[in-house]
Amino acid sequence: MSRPRYLLLGEILRPHGVRGELRMRILTDYPERIAKLENVYIGESASTDSPVPYVVQHMRRHQDYGLLKLKGIDDRDQADRLRELKVMVAIEEAVPLEEGEFYLFELIGLEVRTTEGEILGRLTEVLETGANDVYIVESARYGELLIPVTDETILKTDIDQGFVLVRLPDGLLPS
Repeated sequence: MSRPRYLLLGEILRPHGVRGELRMRILTDYPERIAKLENVYIGESASTDSPVPYVVQHMRRHQDYGLLKLKGIDDRDQADRLRELKVMVAIEEAVPLEEGEFYLFELIGLEVRTTEGEILGRLTEVLETGANDVYIVESARYGELLIPVTDETILKTDIDQGFVLVRLPDGLLPS
């Protein structure tokens, strides 16, 4: 998969208050990093060609949401015009990941192999659930496989070599 120009941080749900704050659904595992960014980009999707840059004034958490204040968005009407748009960061401005962390786009297309040497197929999607993520693997032999992302199941992820090594729980593969 090609490297995207922008990474999603959140989705603007609605204005919050009358001073231009935006209530945002958080779509990143690291929302605390948003406050440290100089700029974010607002657009319809991460693949948009011309998102609008905004200076971040502040970001705070409220319940399970983020409250984002952008320079130049100073009242409820201005904030309402951004409803349903995505909040993004340019990939080159993203905070570097820790050792062993990956962006979801880097996982898509990786070959999935078992410890027994069987190639199951290609990782096509990552479902982010409450408990743990789930890798969706398209397999020529088994069809669509749902593999839980746990320390016991995912043994190695090698982006450079293009594979994920898994130890499948008993009963996961159809007979």
